[in-house]
Amino acid sequence: MKLSSRVVAFLVDIVTVNMAWTIYYLFRVKSGLLVYLVEPDYLLPMAAICVYWVVIFFLFGLYGSWYPKSRFDEIATTFRATLVGVLVLFFAIFFDDHGVGGPTYARLLIFVYWLLIFGFVGGGRILLHTMHRRLLVAGIGTRNTIIVGIESRASKLYEQIQHYPALGYDVVGFVPMSPDTGGEFSRGVPVVGDVGTLPDIIRNLGIRDVLIALDSTDHDRLLSVIAACNGQDVSMKIIPDLYDIISGQARTNQIYGFPLIEISTQLMQPWEKVVKRTMDIALSFVILAVGFPFWALVAIAIKLDSRGPVFYLQDRVGKDEKHFRVIKFRSMHEGAEKTSGPVWANKEDPRVTRVGRLMRRLRIDEVPQFINVLDGDMSLIGPRPERPFFVEQLSKEIPLYKRRLKVRPGITGWAQVKHKYDESVDDVRKKVEYDLYYIENMSLRMDFKIFLNTIAVVLMGKGH
Repeated sequence: MKLSSRVVAFLVDIVTVNMAWTIYYLFRVKSGLLVYLVEPDYLLPMAAICVYWVVIFFLFGLYGSWYPKSRFDEIATTFRATLVGVLVLFFAIFFDDHGVGGPTYARLLIFVYWLLIFGFVGGGRILLHTMHRRLLVAGIGTRNTIIVGIESRASKLYEQIQHYPALGYDVVGFVPMSPDTGGEFSRGVPVVGDVGTLPDIIRNLGIRDVLIALDSTDHDRLLSVIAACNGQDVSMKIIPDLYDIISGQARTNQIYGFPLIEISTQLMQPWEKVVKRTMDIALSFVILAVGFPFWALVAIAIKLDSRGPVFYLQDRVGKDEKHFRVIKFRSMHEGAEKTSGPVWANKEDPRVTRVGRLMRRLRIDEVPQFINVLDGDMSLIGPRPERPFFVEQLSKEIPLYKRRLKVRPGITGWAQVKHKYDESVDDVRKKVEYDLYYIENMSLRMDFKIFLNTIAVVLMGKGH
């Protein structure tokens, strides 16, 4: 969904929220059914409540893409958002309203307001979806799409898409798995290149969606397509096998009975992202501030143990391939890599100082990274940030490696607690599997589980 569509949804919400407030105000204040010593204000509460609902709707993901959603999904999300929002208002405001005739009337007013807000906002959303659907059927606002895969399966997929124009897919090309295919694919759809040129095809044709026409069990070719799309701002979807659906192994988005598996979706809801970032900031501040006397003693121990600075700064690659300087307590002798260049660490690394070895075992050397968390370059939980040299090297050797760069790197993570320290490419390859699992299953519950595992590692001294 383009930015303009999000703006339209935002404006429609403002109108419907204010309409619900106006009707509620007329019922509560102007109807004469309730008596007030001082008549409540109209405009100021309306402005405040409007901002409140926009924030609630954002946290529930109502300003995300509409393409994976049906109107039923939209109204179900609106139902949950308005119900939670009204319950919050109940505990924040309405329970203290002494001018409406007692608790029974207060509860009645809350119910009335919820019916109004859900009815107006839900109605506005349904109307907006209906208009959007008609525009897509008319060919307005469609998304440039390519089909990648084998021709027989791609032809069936293309025929299905033609039956459902409201999906918004405008197929502008076909990309076969073998580079020797040429000419047209089906009904005038041209062959626009091969898998090796996918990044250029996506950029040159302004592609928004990549539909993959392969068997979900064809792992090698599927990985090659996904790897070729790494770093591109596109949505990737694959048609599941019947076995995947009936066995429950595939989470599908079904619109008009048209099943699609979206690859590498962002499962964490906007409200979870806000909570995650808030916890990052709060916990980082507490650890740095409360533990400051101890960190000062660590700094003194580092200076007494070996020559060199207390902190070690190193260039790392973060979210969306943004480079930043990671901060750690120095655990190696100064200039440890001046002659060797970037190399893998190992458990009995001779470059590590005596204090450094203890810090690594207790993960104390990672503590200054909480500064990176406060700066927004890192999170408490996420994939380990890697150096640019190794990112470039590993991206060539490990399919999907750069998918780790879709989220903020973390001080600790699923891979860090499940596998040992990186000592070889094989270790990194194994850790990538854990990182991808984490990215596909991101949630506050998952983060809490990793946090508890990290505490156990620190207390048992298993770090190295």
